[in-house]
Order: sequence, then structure tokens, then C-alpha cells
Amino acid sequence: MDIQGWRKAIGDMVRDHMASDTLTRYYSIRQTPLRAQVVIRELAHFVRHRRDCWAYVSGNCPEWSVKQKILQHEYGEVIKDEYSEHGHISLILKQGRSVGLGVDDILQAEPIPTTRATLYGWAWITREKPWLEGLAALTVTEWCNDDRLLMDQGGGNSTRMARRWIEDMGIKMKDMPNFEVHSQADEEHSDMFLPDLSSLATGALQERALQAVKESLELLTIYRAGIADAMERIPADD
Repeated sequence: MDIQGWRKAIGDMVRDHMASDTLTRYYSIRQTPLRAQVVIRELAHFVRHRRDCWAYVSGNCPEWSVKQKILQHEYGEVIKDEYSEHGHISLILKQGRSVGLGVDDILQAEPIPTTRATLYGWAWITREKPWLEGLAALTVTEWCNDDRLLMDQGGGNSTRMARRWIEDMGIKMKDMPNFEVHSQADEEHSDMFLPDLSSLATGALQERALQAVKESLELLTIYRAGIADAMERIPADD
């Protein structure tokens, strides 16, 4: 497939994922400070674990140009970029303050079981499977933040959750820096590896990469469902 073919193939899978019953339920849950705390704690686990997964893909990848892109991607996530002087985890820590969480409340929290299980899954895909499959599995999760692809469905993950926080808790966008940044930054990240998939994931590798996209979206569904369950166990008036 050419770049546009990959864009359509992945985009269609992401759109189906975001329109699923699980995701519809996830974005319909009324947000309260205690429920929002669950989102932030699990997101911190997810974001920190991405760093391990991208390192696994880089270590397995023999293509120098792809390694360079991964390092570019990770420099912005871990060190600094146009959105943050201290890496993107700092955005989550700042946003946590708006719902009553301190730094240790976030960084020292234990993941809920479904988060732990899905992180194990992504680690296995990126460490043990061929690097192109790991690359496909990781890049698709960022497509779920791409408003260009998803605006007619209500926007990407960050845009939808920001809207819930505004409507349900009255929190201003400036106090949600993680949502604000990732509704923009992941558009670039969505595009970043399409040329590599087009030129390198050919023949049988194409189908294996597409299967990795499918499996990664299934893991993301489990991750969101677990958070939805945890939020709904907290009474809406707490």
C-alpha cells in the first residue's frame, strides 16, 4: 500500500474502534474529581510505559532512519518539545493538580489490573514480535487522539475527555495541559511513520502489521473498559 492506502486502512480501524460500544460508554461517564483521578493515574502508567515500548522497537529495528524518527519522537516525549520543557509526563502531573492529585499520588499509584494486563501485552508485542509489528501497534494508539480523523465523531480521545471535564467539572482548558497538547501533538505523530510502513511493510509484512494494529486497538479497548469500570464503581456524587 502507498501512504494514502495506509492512512485509510489504519484510519478506518481507528474510527471503528472509537465508535464502538466500549468507547461510547467510556466517553459518556460523568466526570467527577474522584473519577477523573482514575483517568490521570492510569494515563500516567500508560504514558511512562510507552517509553519502554518505543525503546524495544528501536532496539529491534535495523533501519537507521526509523531509529532516528523514534529518537526524535521520544526526545519530545521525555525531554522537551514545543509543548513542554520537561517532557510530557509533566503535563499529566500538572493536570492532576486540577482534580486534587499530588505528584506522588500519581507516580506511586498501583495500576488497576486491566491496565497492568494491557501494558504487559504492549510490552510483549514491542519486545518479542518483529519490529514493524511493534511500530504499527504503537503508532495506532496515537491516532486515537487525531481530531482530523475523528472530529465528526466528537474528536479524538483528548478532545472528548477535555469536553467532559469542562462540562461536568467546570475545569478550564488551561488547567488540562495534557489534553490540550495531545489534541495537537498526536496529529504529527499519526503521520510520522506512514512512509516507513508504506516502504517497508510490504507483502506478508503488510498483513502482519495490520494485524498488530488490530491487536493494539483491542488492548486499548480493554484498557479503556477497565478505567470505565473503575470510574463507575465511584458514586457520581462523591
